Amino acid sequence: MSAATTSRPSDPGIDQTLAGCVVLITADRRSHELTAALTRRGATVRHAAALGMIPHIDDAALLAATRDVIADPPDTVVVTTGIGFRGWVEAADVAGLADDLVEALRGARIVARGPKARGAIQAAGLTPDWVAESETSAEVAQVLLDEGVTGRDIVVQHHGAGSDGLDAAFVAAGARVRSLVVYRWGPPPDPAAVAASVRAVAAGEVDAVAFTSAPGASAWLSAADEQGVTDEIVARCRDGAVVMAAVGPVTALPLQERGIEPLVPDRGRLGSLVRLIVNHYGGLEALETIAGPLRVYRGAAVLGERVLPLTPTGLEILRLLAHARGSVVPRDQVLAALPGDSRDPHAAEVAIARLREATGSRGLIRTVVKRGYRLELAAL
Repeated sequence: MSAATTSRPSDPGIDQTLAGCVVLITADRRSHELTAALTRRGATVRHAAALGMIPHIDDAALLAATRDVIADPPDTVVVTTGIGFRGWVEAADVAGLADDLVEALRGARIVARGPKARGAIQAAGLTPDWVAESETSAEVAQVLLDEGVTGRDIVVQHHGAGSDGLDAAFVAAGARVRSLVVYRWGPPPDPAAVAASVRAVAAGEVDAVAFTSAPGASAWLSAADEQGVTDEIVARCRDGAVVMAAVGPVTALPLQERGIEPLVPDRGRLGSLVRLIVNHYGGLEALETIAGPLRVYRGAAVLGERVLPLTPTGLEILRLLAHARGSVVPRDQVLAALPGDSRDPHAAEVAIARLREATGSRGLIRTVVKRGYRLELAAL
């Protein structure tokens, strides 16, 4: 996955719950914020944005529509995304129209498609009249259509993937609809990185994948289809070998449609998404050994509170031993994990000796004469 960006924790920090975990971020927007939050907790972060975002701040059509809204304020405003609404206000501000826009919207009924949209509305000094907690356009449509929209003037701020049928539904019910496109989803900034990321997940190189938008999740899964690794990814998810985490229920839908059940926080916030991943891995059962609890992830192993200084070979051997959970791992399996094709028993002994040194406990890995090696587990 060399094409993708990789970030590693630069200092021990105060919370190393994710030490050794490899987390893939598929978002472009706010990826630095998400990366920082995860690396502070010890994770190694890989980044491969599944989609790019094309802003429309200087778009003449957006400014013309904004002037029209100011001159002829609507009855109702539907805000579908926080970033879209902020972008609209910022575009108006660049043109010297922000105050006029906010004042024009103040008299309208403002409907927010979820908590993030609500936050952006409040940041502009406005108050939403209703929030779709499901974060779906379908809920927005149902509520407004049930109230009746005949003869009403509705402004719909689209999200990057379009209006989700809101415009057509309201027009069919007799409303006047004005559409505002603030940004669009575009192709990924680095398609090679996205292709490499799906292969890496399929190959077992990643512990968790984070998604922050439904279009991004769909695009990443499409990349998996193109690389022919979707079945492998779904199988790893079902086995628990990799965890998918979605910022909200709408983002989770493309994954669920493929038979993947992601982790979803109660609140659609990046902070909530990070806490969910932290709580998931912090709550996983550790292997209780005589040297302390052991957790082995894709990128590292943690013994007690210490990240072990292991080579890739040492990590793979320790993974074999941990998977055996105290049973004997035959010497042939240890040799198979070593580089090259050596079958010299001495090579296995040398590798085990180095592993013992790295763990700081000579008694943790026991040699079983003529059979192999095993971890010494703590007595229950």
